[in-house]
Amino acid sequence: MPRRTKILATLGPATDKEGILESILVAGVNVVRINFSHGSEEEHLGRVKAVREWAQANHTYIGILMDLQGPKIRIASFKDGMKIQLNNGDAFALDADLDENSGGQDSVGIAYKTLPQEVKPGNVLLLDDGKVVMEVTSVEGNKINTVVTQGGALSDKKGINLRGGGLSANALTEKDKKDILIAAKAKADYVALSFPVSGDDVRETKKLLKAAGCAAGVISKIERAESLVEETILDIIEESAGIMVARGDLGVEIGDPQLPAQQKRLIKLARSNDRIVITATQMLESMITNPIPTRAEVFDVANAVLDGTDAVMLSAETAAGDYPENAVKTMHDVCLETEKNPIAKVSHHRLHEHFKGIDETVAMSTMYAANHLGVRVIAALTETGKTAMWMSRMSSNISIYAMSDSIQTLRKVTLYRGVYPCGIEKKSASGWSQVNETVIETLIKNEVVEDGDLVVLTKGMYKDESGGTNMMKILRVGDNNY
Repeated sequence: MPRRTKILATLGPATDKEGILESILVAGVNVVRINFSHGSEEEHLGRVKAVREWAQANHTYIGILMDLQGPKIRIASFKDGMKIQLNNGDAFALDADLDENSGGQDSVGIAYKTLPQEVKPGNVLLLDDGKVVMEVTSVEGNKINTVVTQGGALSDKKGINLRGGGLSANALTEKDKKDILIAAKAKADYVALSFPVSGDDVRETKKLLKAAGCAAGVISKIERAESLVEETILDIIEESAGIMVARGDLGVEIGDPQLPAQQKRLIKLARSNDRIVITATQMLESMITNPIPTRAEVFDVANAVLDGTDAVMLSAETAAGDYPENAVKTMHDVCLETEKNPIAKVSHHRLHEHFKGIDETVAMSTMYAANHLGVRVIAALTETGKTAMWMSRMSSNISIYAMSDSIQTLRKVTLYRGVYPCGIEKKSASGWSQVNETVIETLIKNEVVEDGDLVVLTKGMYKDESGGTNMMKILRVGDNNY
């Protein structure tokens, strides 16, 4: 069986080297990530173009996710680019009035100028992803006085997090709004929103995408402590195409010991609300400089798969690492082996709930029938991919082929667990019997089925209309009458 869990890989300088992009796509990447935090518009569009050309030449579909930078709450720079060493007990100041290039051993400027108004004595600030920790002792105007409680090296423009969250920075910056226009130009399939604190942030992003003529789905990156509140996270999930468990900033804000339970909670919430979920950050971190992973990293990837994540993500491992292809192959192998575990094949998703519509009912009924009948594959004729999404929420070892003549839909389903894009020319068929025959012929051509296999087909009453799936038909490959 093909791998069900999808691999999302970040592009960067390493994949720009000759032959590397092709090697990671061949190794199993389903969706590529373009990180707006680094690179120029020309570089971003060039990478998108290279991926799309490769996919077309190889008769396949690769999704494009473009990741907005979001607010960067950072310190400024040190004099002459120096790096300082802070020790436990040192006094250190974050000064909004200090020149941005005048940092020294005792203080440094801050790019986020309103920080002094948002903290108070006793607050804990974490710098450089928590490598340096400071407790606020007092605030004097625009100057935050702290004492170092966890020392370490500190250099230019490192990030600042407030333990427990609560900073007021808007999720969408002016840079993000400009980058949304680039995403529209690239015809991105997904746009990732950094640091949303409510569904309003997602709604604003969707509004900007629509105004730019971009049909990309919004993936909300869960990175702030306040976004984990039950009512808030449900609002964010409801408004999004999916979420990303962004364990870097989230771990800094809530503390790493809370991350495992929150990861499981977020994956379950996303799936139960029929949304995509991506697990990200440091999954194979050691492979940035090593050709093999640690066993802890293997367990990390495997646990995300067992929890039901749609996709696992590689960041610096492919964007800037020494072994991009190895990282993808490793992730592929771990996912494939983990999916053989019975835990990854069993689901009770919504079996005891009422469904919202006919199309969702057909999708769930199809999965129940397929799982109990020994079906080879499920073929979902779809205009938007929605039916395939609903099916993919129910764990199974049966492959779901989203069959559509919409390239936009075919690219979007590349992120759905257990769903595979399959182009089909439905409009050339004059009746349902011919449509059924075309489906079987397409699956045979793609070497997915052979004579005697059972296929469950879902479709709508009216061809070429979205949201109308209301029929399920079971076909046996090789029968003369479909």
